[in-house]
Amino acid sequence: MAQNGHTADLEKQMLLLQDHEEKHFMSSEIVRDIILGVSDGLTVPFALAAGLSGADVSSSIILIAGIAEVAAGAISMGLGGYLAAKSEADHYARELKREQEEIIAVPDIEAAECAEILAQFGAEPHEYEPVVNALRRNPKAWVDFMMKFELGLEKPDPMRALQSAITIAFSYIVGGVVPLLPYMLIPIARKALIASVVVTLLALLIFGLAKGYFTGNQPFKSAFQTVLIGAIASAAAFSIAKLFQHI
Repeated sequence: MAQNGHTADLEKQMLLLQDHEEKHFMSSEIVRDIILGVSDGLTVPFALAAGLSGADVSSSIILIAGIAEVAAGAISMGLGGYLAAKSEADHYARELKREQEEIIAVPDIEAAECAEILAQFGAEPHEYEPVVNALRRNPKAWVDFMMKFELGLEKPDPMRALQSAITIAFSYIVGGVVPLLPYMLIPIARKALIASVVVTLLALLIFGLAKGYFTGNQPFKSAFQTVLIGAIASAAAFSIAKLFQHI
């Protein structure tokens, strides 16, 4: 009875740890994609609109160019996220195959690597040798151990690439619409630019605070950095447009 109770407790602990690890990994990936999409979505169309406003074109032209940029940017960013996640999955598959071959071809070397890894965590030879022997009796667990602790690789979600593409693209669109909203409502580009600056900098401030909170950084520092980057990008685009207009 005592042994059955111990086994049940061990299984419960393993399930809790696995559940925590998976949720933590997935949430961090999704947050990273949202930050990437919204950050670029707020900054790039904002800079484009500011640059075109500096060239004294109408709000309708700026809006058309802005919408085209948001569409192209969302596709490009989404494709980039898909290819990046696909490359990670392909890299994991290659390393998995290599580890599977090595535990068959050179088992003693792989066992020595296991021992070295465990020793780095403070385990003594008499403590890690039974663990290494147990892993050698279970090839799948042995490979999983080497993938995680030797190579630092986590098994990717099969849907990760598609999920990343959709998340980044949608986030880019959400961010890109913000600086273009004033140009939809105000026909005079100069007035629309002022409204766009106010709205976008406020959105960047809120986004920076949220980014700092979710990434564990200082929210106010993150907000200041985000606003500063957006302001520099738009000011540079506006100034360059003005410069070329007078050449």
